[in-house]
Amino acid sequence: MGADDGLQWRERQRQAVRAHADADARRRAAEQAEAAELVAWFVAEATRRGLPTTRLVARGYDGRGRYRTRLTGWYVDRAGTRAVDVAGRFHLLTVPGGLRARLFGVDPQPSPAPLVVGAGGRDGESMPLRTLLSRLLDDAPGGSAAPGSTTTPAAPGE
Repeated sequence: MGADDGLQWRERQRQAVRAHADADARRRAAEQAEAAELVAWFVAEATRRGLPTTRLVARGYDGRGRYRTRLTGWYVDRAGTRAVDVAGRFHLLTVPGGLRARLFGVDPQPSPAPLVVGAGGRDGESMPLRTLLSRLLDDAPGGSAAPGSTTTPAAPGE
């Protein structure tokens, strides 16, 4: 095997790695766009139905502290660690915490919404974002349809 063969092999490997990384980035961007569309649909539908909002509270990483936020919206999961605000942004509501956070509150930054909430978690309990958001709407007062309506607008992609 000559020096040229080794250089060619390394270049092919670099190109293959680059192609895989590009494909993964495109897949993630498509998933994030689909999830953002779902969240926007949810906010529009929740607003149309008058689904009550709540002042969102963040929790410390250790699970013990609760910290005020300036956010208003809807919790997506029962644990209250994921939420959608009224502006249509997805938030993970776990923060470092501490005395400053206790006194002044916290400002969790929005993050891209996942298509599958809890994917990769150790407990194995994951659920599609579409299902969680639909359940929130179905469990709301008025059920799955708006007052006086016999149909429910379908979530994007349904």
